[in-house]
Amino acid sequence: MDPISARLRLRHPQRIDLSLDRMAALCRALGDPQERLPPVVHVAGTNGKGSTVAFVRAMAEAAGLRVHAYTSPHLVRFNERIRLAGALIDDAVLNDILDRIDATELEATVFESTTAAAFLAMAETPADLAVIEVGLGGRLDATNVISRPLITAVAPVDLDHAEFLGTDLAGVAGEKAGIFKPGAPAILGRQSEVAHAALVARAEAVGAPVTAMGTDFDAWAERGGMVVHTAERLLDLPAPRLPGPHQIDNAGLAAAVALELGLPDDAIARGIEAATWPARMQRLTAGPYGRAATAAGAELWLDGGHNPHAGRALAALLAERQARDPRPTALIVGMLANKDHAGFFAALRGSAAQVFTVAFDGACAPPEALAAVATGHGLGAMAVGQVDAALDRALSLGAGRVVICGSLYLAGEVLGAAEETWPA
Repeated sequence: MDPISARLRLRHPQRIDLSLDRMAALCRALGDPQERLPPVVHVAGTNGKGSTVAFVRAMAEAAGLRVHAYTSPHLVRFNERIRLAGALIDDAVLNDILDRIDATELEATVFESTTAAAFLAMAETPADLAVIEVGLGGRLDATNVISRPLITAVAPVDLDHAEFLGTDLAGVAGEKAGIFKPGAPAILGRQSEVAHAALVARAEAVGAPVTAMGTDFDAWAERGGMVVHTAERLLDLPAPRLPGPHQIDNAGLAAAVALELGLPDDAIARGIEAATWPARMQRLTAGPYGRAATAAGAELWLDGGHNPHAGRALAALLAERQARDPRPTALIVGMLANKDHAGFFAALRGSAAQVFTVAFDGACAPPEALAAVATGHGLGAMAVGQVDAALDRALSLGAGRVVICGSLYLAGEVLGAAEETWPA
């Protein structure tokens, strides 16, 4: 565990407790930094919100803007969560801000303290734009003390965190829509009918004008690139650097945000090509895992997706890759105990992949239990325990494409061991 994470866990409870009361009190004690941010793009969603933040940030920076960004969770270092005017926050600056938060002597969870630290650092560092990712839900998320966002955006909504948000998709979408504010444009990524209806109903109730993918604009792959079509514009754009058909939608949502911001077409194009986002179908080539796969003539990929929607995106990407370059495929899967294991494996049923289940530090599901669920959904599966042993087994059995997936926490461990660190 990195020193900043250890410090936060020592002084603040790790529980998730959705409420705005503690966060509002903490912000008041710090001088309400959330009211002193540069113009804010507030991004919610179940899957794709981090990638959308990365695309928006890259587009704005390509236009010459100084951009703050706040995302979660981190993968290797806590500092990944807070980017100030383009650079990851410095340890000394972060520790000073955490000292000021501790000096308030107010109770706050780790995420609330983290969010307050981000807002305070951003308020005290000049920038032109702040792109803020919701942590969980929206209505009661700590980031929702932002009262006057310039734009809100919602990436695809699906079921996740059922213990906090429930299993009713309309209700989950309503929670995500809690970030909508009067007069602030609400830009919606591609949604199911149920989620779309709930999001639009909430936007209309608060007076937020809606622009929705599939209705008011759209995005699709074409001729090796992508197209974004609005009522007034047709943008012929390069393909995202981030792989997978789902990233066309994420880039399209970001492009709609960029157009609302008034960014030029060339900045949108350059941002789509430049955006990176670790552990979202990231190719691993360095470190012991990457070298082992390369020596065996295999591709090694890392993806942090951990719910049925992410499973479907991974299945679509694997199908696309197999059509172009057929290879025996293996999945090395570790998941938190509270995730929808059955839904994740059901989405991958048609992939014909061999599954090896593993454990990682934290509240993960036992590998034997995961393997049983995968087997029950028609996948060949065996419990191995550790990533290195699973990779050795997959390569020895002739896998030519290996994907480590199922959890961002597992992804963080893999990135740390693989010497693939977050860019500065």
